[in-house]
Amino acid sequence: MEESLRDKDLSHMLDAYNKAIDFNIISSITDEKGTIVYANKKFCDISKYGKEELIGKNHRIVNSGHHPPQYFRDMWKLISKGKPWYGEIKNKAKDGSYYWVDTVIIPVIKGNEVLYLSLRTLINERKELEKGREDYINSLEEMVFLVSHKLRAPLVSILGLMQLNTDNFTKEEMQKTINYYKTSVKDLEQYTRELNDYLQNLKRENNLDV
Repeated sequence: MEESLRDKDLSHMLDAYNKAIDFNIISSITDEKGTIVYANKKFCDISKYGKEELIGKNHRIVNSGHHPPQYFRDMWKLISKGKPWYGEIKNKAKDGSYYWVDTVIIPVIKGNEVLYLSLRTLINERKELEKGREDYINSLEEMVFLVSHKLRAPLVSILGLMQLNTDNFTKEEMQKTINYYKTSVKDLEQYTRELNDYLQNLKRENNLDV
């Protein structure tokens, strides 16, 4: 009687565990050729494919084309040796939308057969944050380029003109020097305004206080 109760409790625990996995984890099992033999509800929900559309197909059905072929060749090379593989994969759902998953693939030996269990979690938010950070860094690099190239030239001109001894300049030479000053200052003012606008846009795009 006690053993029967323990078995019943274990069955309930396993059932709860499976439901928790289905709710939180994208799970699938493939054979040695990569053919999908099992796909859980979460996989169907995220990929927008029905179970009947996934079973019997290869995972190429959700391949986004983002990763080079060598990425997956390296993966197969590792799991075919019986070792688990960890990595991030960008997939494409049936409706054309993309989603990122943190993935672990574990080889499972069943008699003479080898199956591959895949467990995935969505990491879209993390990848969006990474992309935002990357865009922000690229923007800062553009700003540095703007400062170092556009602002440097008029500043160098102004500093150079300030060092000139104009005591013996003719009226024509003096006028020419003044014109250089005006042009350099005007360029400096314009580039400073552009830089300020750029910084304000950068702050708005990255939700910073303006």
